[in-house]
Amino acid sequence: MRTTALITGASSGIGAEFAEQLAARGHDLVLLARSADRLAELARRLGEAHGVSAHVLVQDLAEPDAARRVGAELAERGLEVDLLVNNAGFGTCGRFEENDPRRDHEQLMVNVVALVGLTHELLPGMLARGRGSVVNVASTAAFQPTPYFAVYGASKTFVLDFGLALHQEYRRRGIKVLTLCPGPVETGFFEVIGTRKAAVTGAFTLPATVVRAALRALDRDRAYVTPGLSNLVGAHLTPRRPRTLVAAVAERMSRGARDAEKTAPPAPRVAERAA
Repeated sequence: MRTTALITGASSGIGAEFAEQLAARGHDLVLLARSADRLAELARRLGEAHGVSAHVLVQDLAEPDAARRVGAELAERGLEVDLLVNNAGFGTCGRFEENDPRRDHEQLMVNVVALVGLTHELLPGMLARGRGSVVNVASTAAFQPTPYFAVYGASKTFVLDFGLALHQEYRRRGIKVLTLCPGPVETGFFEVIGTRKAAVTGAFTLPATVVRAALRALDRDRAYVTPGLSNLVGAHLTPRRPRTLVAAVAERMSRGARDAEKTAPPAPRVAERAA
């Protein structure tokens, strides 16, 4: 049976790699991002290479009603989604009071609100059909407080806890829910942040490696996965108590990113997100 996967932030990085590997597995695709031209080229290439249908859906997930619009567009096109990959996201770095409040607001809209909204839109249909999967992309930042990445880290902690809760809710109802917690990945994320020193823990990993690990974990109905041995060790050897000590250690580790000279001025609105 041919299934359809919707991937947010599909125009580059981890999202584009999910599209590549899922197409190779025979999934039809719905590619969602803001970059219409890049999505169209990716859809054309994957359709030709793998013989799948690849649909393009252009939507800014920072908009308050983004999830509803996506759901309405899918219904209008007659598309049923069997696998939702909530990949879109971006981060900010620096002293909290110096960060642009508008960017932090948009960060929460994309990283949290749209992710929950799209899951609300698509999960009922999966339940009605008795099958389906959701992959939520978090980060190793989800495992501890992250000073100088306060909003980003907190958003990823939300994603991890949200995903773990849904995994337990739906594991006996035909729905798989996986939370992917990669460490630093070779994508445009750090260009948006403005410095590679934002990768304060773990070793850089390639998107292809991360996605392969995610799909293997999804096949096994794992609750979450942290690809890469150093990332796994870093995430799970950090002491969990007392929380103030964990935050103090994280603050010392993050100072380099806070003080690093940014490689470029703040990105314009069109390039804010590395999704």
